[in-house]
Amino acid sequence: MLQMFRRKSLRATAAVTLVGGLAAAGYALHALAADEPSTASIKATIEKMVGGRAEVRSVTKTPVPGLYEVSLGNQVVYTDATGRYILNGELIDTKTSTNLTEERVAELNRIKWSDLPLSRAVKWSKGDGSRTIAVFSDPNCPYCKRIEQTFQQMDNITVYTFLYPVLSPDSTQKSKQIWCASDRSKAWRDWMLNHVAVTGKSDCKNPIDDNLKLGQGMNVTGTPAIFFTDGSRIPGAADVATLERKFASLKK
Repeated sequence: MLQMFRRKSLRATAAVTLVGGLAAAGYALHALAADEPSTASIKATIEKMVGGRAEVRSVTKTPVPGLYEVSLGNQVVYTDATGRYILNGELIDTKTSTNLTEERVAELNRIKWSDLPLSRAVKWSKGDGSRTIAVFSDPNCPYCKRIEQTFQQMDNITVYTFLYPVLSPDSTQKSKQIWCASDRSKAWRDWMLNHVAVTGKSDCKNPIDDNLKLGQGMNVTGTPAIFFTDGSRIPGAADVATLERKFASLKK
């Protein structure tokens, strides 16, 4: 059931076609808006349809008459005024060239930096350490190893790594061994950057289970997931230019 709600990235031209199609069918949308239901009733209809297989977090109006945004799990889809039909795609404002879906997903997934339990993360700094980020990483994730390489190309950063083993039991074992190491930061980077085998005990008190619960509550569905001090996130192995642009925007 949830497969139908998996968000697929659309090309800009397809998105323009989508908006154009909605405009062409404007008479129908306006007719629905004329007898507009409450967002609460639409939410109830969607919840009944998905049957608890995904959380309907909210239903709100969009700038398009008769079209409603549905925050479904960790993604955004759209519905009509009856809640019967689901539109799975990206909504583009062609006047401003703004991806409204992308903006809303980012806003809905924003966190409070102060809520992050940084004591449960592996910490290291470079330069003056003035630019701070947090990242959820699996020790067996190739993209997590790539982002660690990227961090090495940057200066004046502090990185908090939440060990987030989601790929395999071996990921859990490595995460526990890294946490139990006398120098966690060195053990983590030795493995991720230089493929130095992780050894040592794994039975010390560790935050791995708590980190998994934390990430699940924050809709961290893949690794790496990078968080900035303004609460925004970048999923995946962003490059240096992307990270530098984000840091620059935080200064404004």
